[in-house]
Amino acid sequence: MDVKEVVFMSKGEGESSFARNSVFTQKLTSITKPILQNAVSSLFSADFFPCDLLNIADLGCAAGPNAFSIISTVIESVENKSRELNFRMPELQFYLNDLTGNDFNTLFKGLSAGISQSGNKGAMSSWFVMGAPGSFYGRLFPRNCLHLVHSSYSAHWLSQVPAGLTSKEGLPLNKGKIYISKTSPPEVRKAYLAQFQEDFNLFLSCRSEEMVPNGRAVLILHGRKFADPSSKEGCYTWEIIAEAISHLVSQGLVDEEKLDSFNVPYYMPSLEEVQALVEREGSFAIEKLEILEIAVGDDKEKDIWAKGEKLAKNIRCFTESMIAHHFGEEILDQLFDKLTHIVVDDLAKESRKTVSIIIVLRYMV
Repeated sequence: MDVKEVVFMSKGEGESSFARNSVFTQKLTSITKPILQNAVSSLFSADFFPCDLLNIADLGCAAGPNAFSIISTVIESVENKSRELNFRMPELQFYLNDLTGNDFNTLFKGLSAGISQSGNKGAMSSWFVMGAPGSFYGRLFPRNCLHLVHSSYSAHWLSQVPAGLTSKEGLPLNKGKIYISKTSPPEVRKAYLAQFQEDFNLFLSCRSEEMVPNGRAVLILHGRKFADPSSKEGCYTWEIIAEAISHLVSQGLVDEEKLDSFNVPYYMPSLEEVQALVEREGSFAIEKLEILEIAVGDDKEKDIWAKGEKLAKNIRCFTESMIAHHFGEEILDQLFDKLTHIVVDDLAKESRKTVSIIIVLRYMV
């Protein structure tokens, strides 16, 4: 699997699109808004203020309303802080980054309306937006140019499927599964952790070259509370997708070899793993590091079937591209129909929460 080519959120504005089904990430953006506001405010105490221009990068922006909310929050925060301190208002340059398969057309089509709906229709500052396609596991920007980096639910995507998931004889080690699970041998867990360590270190190293001294980075990752990566909170989404694919295998609709050769380029780290990597890389000081738990599903939806259906659509909008690439588009509707039934059954038994890791970093010289 070439991650740069096949991993992207579902495009357009249709029923299965990320733009229409990113309810969870919108909720996350709203809850973490004060953290981003504080990070912006902290820039005003840095030695580059007052300044004429602030450069802001949103890494892994996708194409939904979340990117608009981030832009609006930064604009609002800069305006308020500039007014409070009687500083000259800087111009704002936003760089919206994602892989080349991202739906930048839908993103920029909705930009002006999205910013207005987010509350900045009458913004006093001058702000500009550019697309910056490419992998953040490499350099994206010139040296010493970024004042603020934001990345939400992106840095847990790996640059590639981990190596070492097959035996010396070429047989799959993670048979019947697509991610770390209770049945996965230790080699699978080690391979996933090693790939995340390599990738996250590279992510930090590249940003350290691009950021100005005392610039801030606000990173939000899908993570876990417990040390065991095969705990239910750490692998739930991929477990139920594997279960749904296994059902299609039992129906003769998918070859078993196809399932055994499919492994997702994704890793949900623990808080301790993230902290250790930041400290080991050494370019950033940790200003905030915490875990946030959010209930899965639409809180306002009381009908269990409707709630499960929405959750299944949310899962589909960020997994559909790579599943279609590996198994073919013709299985998608049957697969996610089965997934919906699995989700509804699970929600009827117990409420679920998703764990996010929030980290605010300051770039040190």
